[in-house]
Formats: sequence, C-alpha cells, structure tokens
Amino acid sequence: MPAIAHTVHVALGERAYDILIGDRLLEDAGAILAERFPGRRFGIVTDATVAQTQLPRLQRSLDAAGLLHTPIIVPAGEGSKSWAQLQYVTEAILAARLERGDAVIALGGGVIGDLAGFAASIARRGMDLIQMPTSLLAQVDSSVGGKTGINSPHGKNLVGAFHQPRLVLADLSTLDTLAPRQFAAGYAEVVKYGLIDDEDFFFWLEANRAEIFGGGAARGEAIARCCRHKARVVIEDEREQGVRALLNLGHTFGHALEKDTGFGDRLLHGEGVAIGMVLAHAFSARLGLAPSQDTGRVQAHLQAAGLPTTLGDIAGGVGSTQTLMAAIAQDKKVSRGALTFILTRGIGQAFIERNVDPAAVAQFLDDMRG
Repeated sequence: MPAIAHTVHVALGERAYDILIGDRLLEDAGAILAERFPGRRFGIVTDATVAQTQLPRLQRSLDAAGLLHTPIIVPAGEGSKSWAQLQYVTEAILAARLERGDAVIALGGGVIGDLAGFAASIARRGMDLIQMPTSLLAQVDSSVGGKTGINSPHGKNLVGAFHQPRLVLADLSTLDTLAPRQFAAGYAEVVKYGLIDDEDFFFWLEANRAEIFGGGAARGEAIARCCRHKARVVIEDEREQGVRALLNLGHTFGHALEKDTGFGDRLLHGEGVAIGMVLAHAFSARLGLAPSQDTGRVQAHLQAAGLPTTLGDIAGGVGSTQTLMAAIAQDKKVSRGALTFILTRGIGQAFIERNVDPAAVAQFLDDMRG
C-alpha cells in the first residue's frame, strides 16, 4: 500500500482532485496512476536537474505498472518559463502522439508545474494534468490551485491559464535532495499561509521550524496544513476574483524584484516573496495599519530560516525605484491602472487594499534602500 501520510481533497465539483502527501510516493506512482487513470499514456515534463535525481524513480514505477510514458526534458531554472520552452514542450507532446485522453505529468518544482500545466492546457485544446511537485515551494503552493503560465519580458506570470490538475502527488523524500537555499526559498511560501490569516500556524512554525528543516514529522504536517489552506481558498475563489488574491502576500514587491534581477539565480522566487512579505508588513506599518513590531518578528523568523529580508540582501543590488515601480504597474492585480497590494493589520491579518498611492510606494522603496 502507498505510504500516504495526508490526503487533502480539493472539492471543485466535477473537477475535484486529491493531494496525496507521503514518503517515497514516486515508487508507488505507477500503481496509483494505473488505478486512477487506467489505459492512459503519459508525457513526463521535467528539467535537467530533476531528470537526474527523480525521473528514474518515476520511470521504474511506471514501467512496473505497465504504463507507457515519454520524458520531455527542459533546462533547469526560471528561464524555462518562456515562449520558446512552451513551444518545445507542446510540440514534444504532439510528437509523442499523446492524445487528448492521455495525460501530462509535471515532475519538478514550480517552474515545471507552471510550464507543463500551461502546455497541458493548450495541447489538443486541453489534456489532463498530474502534478508531482519535487520542491517545497511547489508542494505547498504552485502545484495546487490550477494556475499555470510563463513569464514575459513585461513581468512574471503574465501569460497563462487556469488549468486544474487531476491529481497532486507530493513525495516528501524528493525534498531531501534540495539544496539548502532551494528549501529555504520554498519555506517562505509556508510562512505566507500563517501571515495571511492563521496566526496560530505562524506561531507553530516558530516552534517547529528546526524540525521542518530537519525532515521530521512536522515537515509533512506543515505541507498538509498549507495545502488545506490553499484548497479552501481555491474552492471559494478559483479564478482569483476576490479572496484568492490574498495568496499573493509579498508577491507584488517580490515579482518586481524578480523581474529586476532577471528571473535568475540572483533572486529565487521564494527569496523575492520573503523580502516582499517583510516589505508588505513594513509598508503597512508605515501607513499606520499594523504594529511595527510585527515586521521585526516576521523578519527575524525569515532570517533564521536563511532567507533574505531586505533590498540590501540581494546580490548585486536592485535597480532604480522608477524601474521597480514600472514592474509593479504590470502586476496582475492592477485594475484600470490602479495599484492593488496585499497589506496587513498584523500577523495573520492580511487584506486586499485597492487604489494604493504610487507616490507613497515609491517613497517607501526609496527609504528602504537606506
């Protein structure tokens, strides 16, 4: 029997699906897929790094279950969320003669989940998607909820589609192969859930961070709690017309910083989110909305996890305030040119603030450079 420690159900009617969380689930993937998706063939989209560590495990499992599969490998890194790689993956799906009734497996981190998911949404006008996230960030956030997409020179995730997976299979053992920096970057998204509306979860993370990083039982519990949180939000607001925007806490600043640093290794996505969440708390405090000590508490926790928390922590520095403001103006939450931010009244009290004054944001960013 598969070693499933947690099951989270995403109740979206006829598009409902399960998130299975457990140790060494890749070894059980063939049996799970054969039971849930009999007679299918699978295109496995992954990157060059994951292809070395995790792809053989999955292929052996699929072979043992008698399931046909074709690997589709792209370069590792944020740069693969591009038009060129989207075309490559989509054409590879078609070249493998995968039919609409077959399925695409996204085996990798957030980049692969977004890229493979978008390709699945458009290949043959829509194919089933199975997410097998191998990074902490992907297991707690990007593999759940149906957001797919690629980056544009104009900004992060500006081209994409909502395409819910049919199954999410999160193998905890894949996290043991992550570099410490990658694991810490994913942890920023874990902390985010506590900061949005679950103060008790944030306090729990303060008490259990060492065990989460050490691979104890708290790791699986943290991932399950994050997935349950996101599932509730997605069920309520699947297409981000309302409360789902709260999941973007820290992302408006973070995405602007990612664009400024070239969507590369200078600043990983989770690192941008970490800085962005500190900035969101600090900006809220400046506006008199939140107590300033909460900013310090959030910053201290993220720093203890090995994450950058200030603009000065970014290798090579950042561009001008004008450049950052131009990126912020392209944020997906902008409506009729008006800026929308996720701000907070304190830990666990995030809210959506519309019509934020650009001049106030620009002055704040100027001051944060000091």
